[in-house]
Amino acid sequence: MVQHTATSVVTIERYIIEQERLHPEATGELSGILYDVALAAKMIASKVRRAGLADILGSADAENVQGEIQQKLDVFANETLIRAMDHGGRLCAMASEEEPGIIQIPDNFRCGKYVLLFDPLDGSSNIDVNVPVGTIFSVMRKITRGTRGEMEDMLQPGRRQVAAGYIIYGSSTMLVYTTGQGAHGFTLDPSIGEFLLSHPDIRIPAVGRYLSVNDSYEQFWEEPVKALMRRYRGLDGERKPLNVRYVGSLVADIHRNLLGGGVFAYPANQKSPKGKLRLLYEANPLSFIVEQAGGAATNGTNRILDIYPTDLHQRTPLYIGGVDEVEQATAMLGGALSNVGA
Repeated sequence: MVQHTATSVVTIERYIIEQERLHPEATGELSGILYDVALAAKMIASKVRRAGLADILGSADAENVQGEIQQKLDVFANETLIRAMDHGGRLCAMASEEEPGIIQIPDNFRCGKYVLLFDPLDGSSNIDVNVPVGTIFSVMRKITRGTRGEMEDMLQPGRRQVAAGYIIYGSSTMLVYTTGQGAHGFTLDPSIGEFLLSHPDIRIPAVGRYLSVNDSYEQFWEEPVKALMRRYRGLDGERKPLNVRYVGSLVADIHRNLLGGGVFAYPANQKSPKGKLRLLYEANPLSFIVEQAGGAATNGTNRILDIYPTDLHQRTPLYIGGVDEVEQATAMLGGALSNVGA
């Protein structure tokens, strides 16, 4: 780990370069992907900051592949990421939560050896009420032989991710990412247009403070899930209660719990028996980050990063946060954590 003095100013570009120097075999392609994501994040952040002033609020009068009404800023964020990433020669394909299938690299651009999967604007239903939203991304190494990316390249277990991150557009814009060497956070300084290192080597607190769960679905939960939520709240006398904090924007809830400690839970229920969150675009990248910060993530029976995807838009239950809280979930829901923090 590269050490910096308290007074040094470290941009995300400088940090990535210094990390790359620790790996002589690195080609720089992964670093280039991270630069391009940071650039797209600045462009999206600019639109989010002006959302109440520009014609960017509200519905785009179209549905995405999930059957959800797209917001105008959803469409902008999706197009911005595609255009920022498709020409660098580092990717062989992309996939977006907003698109039905693989996004191929245009014929006039060179293909690289990585694939990018992303949720361009998580929590976009909250845009109109000024609640933080975010972007989530995952990078995998191409495993097929051809030049172009194929479905097999996308449908890899999360433990094969080579990088993952999220950007939260809130009171400040922050980018948190990992390449398997810890989780690190950068805050955008709008006066100079640069992401500056603000949260090096993030570690989720061992003692959790927060429980983030949508209680409106309680009537549809199975009894073991209800018992687990009672345990988290301290109602069975087995543990100190967690404070309930739920924003309804996944990135915002995960970010708070990553820094403050606790657990985010989105259980399966009678309405969504396979879970609600997307494995490839949300659960995998966030689980990689949280594990790199000393936490854990499970679907209730299996470690998230060990799940082999079968569909580009596969959904999953998710329990993610501190190891103690996630171990309670697996113990009470019949699962077992394997390779926690690996």
